Amino acid sequence: MAADENQIRDLLQRWAEAVHAGDLETVLVRHANDIVMFDVPPPEDGVRGLDAYRDTWPPFFEWQRAGAAFEILTLDITSGEDVAYAWALLRCGTSEELEREPDRRLRLTVGLRREQGTWVVAHEHHSFTDRS
Repeated sequence: MAADENQIRDLLQRWAEAVHAGDLETVLVRHANDIVMFDVPPPEDGVRGLDAYRDTWPPFFEWQRAGAAFEILTLDITSGEDVAYAWALLRCGTSEELEREPDRRLRLTVGLRREQGTWVVAHEHHSFTDRS
């Protein structure tokens, strides 16, 4: 399973780097056509399908161009024969947000499945704790 976990780690690291770079085509690589994502911003019932997933990224990239960070700090992976999951904590925010709350972390949970011998992301869940 170590080889699978290394492949998944590489996939998720490349994804995070592409998100930070605003590289939409690389963000979409190895995501399932029927992906389901629950994200920080609405819609509350998530987005379904690769086209809807694609549409969520341009506003995030716009926000990030203001100098926001997006980097994986902790990543843990568990893989089986055909399914795997990973969780991560990310530093995500503008310099002002991170200065105000330096320990705040974006929580990421990813569900993966093997399709034709390749790991693909079938589910993403991003969240912050509610600090209201």
